[in-house]
Amino acid sequence: MSPEAIARLSEAVPRYTSYPTAPHFHTGIDAATYRGWLEELRSGEPISLYVHIPYCDRLCWFCACHTKMTRRYEPVAEYLKALQAEIGAVGSILRGKASVRTVHFGGGSPTMLKPDDIVALDRTLRTAFDYMPGVETSVEIEPNDMDEQRFDALATIGMTRASFGVQDFDPKVQAAINREQSFELTASVVEAVRSRGVQSVNLDLLYGLPHQTCESVASTMEQALSLGPDRVALFGYAHVPWFKKHQTRIDETWLPGPVDRYRQSRLAGELAMLHGYQQIGLDHFALPADSLAAAARTGRLRRNFQGYTDDSCETLIGLGPSSISHLPQGYAQNVTATADYQRRISESGIATARGIALTDEDRMRGWVIERLMCDFAFSRSELVRKFGKAANTIIGEAHSLASKLNDRVLEESGDVFVVSRERRPLVRTTAAKFDNFLSQGSSKYSAAV
Repeated sequence: MSPEAIARLSEAVPRYTSYPTAPHFHTGIDAATYRGWLEELRSGEPISLYVHIPYCDRLCWFCACHTKMTRRYEPVAEYLKALQAEIGAVGSILRGKASVRTVHFGGGSPTMLKPDDIVALDRTLRTAFDYMPGVETSVEIEPNDMDEQRFDALATIGMTRASFGVQDFDPKVQAAINREQSFELTASVVEAVRSRGVQSVNLDLLYGLPHQTCESVASTMEQALSLGPDRVALFGYAHVPWFKKHQTRIDETWLPGPVDRYRQSRLAGELAMLHGYQQIGLDHFALPADSLAAAARTGRLRRNFQGYTDDSCETLIGLGPSSISHLPQGYAQNVTATADYQRRISESGIATARGIALTDEDRMRGWVIERLMCDFAFSRSELVRKFGKAANTIIGEAHSLASKLNDRVLEESGDVFVVSRERRPLVRTTAAKFDNFLSQGSSKYSAAV
């Protein structure tokens, strides 16, 4: 792809971990609405849980997560009381109706919790919700947090998947993003979780960071792959200083431009595939035996707020401030500020602040966008089978995109509309063509590549 095409197509668009995307949520979805949606869930519904820990003991300047830095544990301990109360409130609504299939602890840094609090939080969840046999429990691990007691606590709660933030191993890049983490430390933490029976290890890497070059990204990828992770997530750094003020600490002159970002992304991905990894969607790579690779091969790959997943649950319950729940009726997001979250939980046990109810058209466009993000294609006949005559609108839009000679972001091949292999790194720009909300409001997004 030419540098001109890359620059033209590298527009700022959503990451599409949901549709409609979070900037279009509104305050018309409140605690009463969310409670009603929970009560309407079908009996026997399998669900996933996301548990948010909004604290870190240091602030990485690249981070765009909802988190805050604290050197004191007292605020964390107070927060956990509110979190346990929310778990109890939601669990009481769903008790006997829904069973938990997967649990994901994210943040922030879940591993900054004290070992006893990790175990106690797991106990609270298991008391409040019915767990299926063999629940998958994944945890985002900050290697700098870890000690023997925390490793043991994670083993006690049955962690099955460990996800490690690496970002980059180059000391110059690490200094620019305030994230010092040696290869040796990362390797020792990976070895420690494997020694306690964890079979699945995920490493998160970033391209587009300050001072990164193709050579440094390649070096980091080679080091990461030497640890034998089951999955690698290769994200593009989202520079959004208007959204996260601490990113202003990063000098924008240090950042690679669109062409360099594109080349870094392609090079790192090619290295992963040379080492036997299968590309999963836009930015994940997995060993062929991994469940994520199997889902991709069989058309079962999904995309949600944790990225690409093989989780087939239609209902995701978010717990903690800023967490987003996805139910058949729509999306519901908790209030972001921790103090406000604690107040709302103390008053009613529910902290929903906004969300959006889904229309049939939202579901249809969301399905198309998810298939593009996961498979780089969607089937005309399957779209019609799922959505009937309403699908003709989408088919017309797709045919129009495939007919453009100068800027063909989609191609038509028999029953299938497909993103060409060359344009797959820019699939977000193709997905955006089906987003009815994108032109509404004044939200700003990160670059597409």
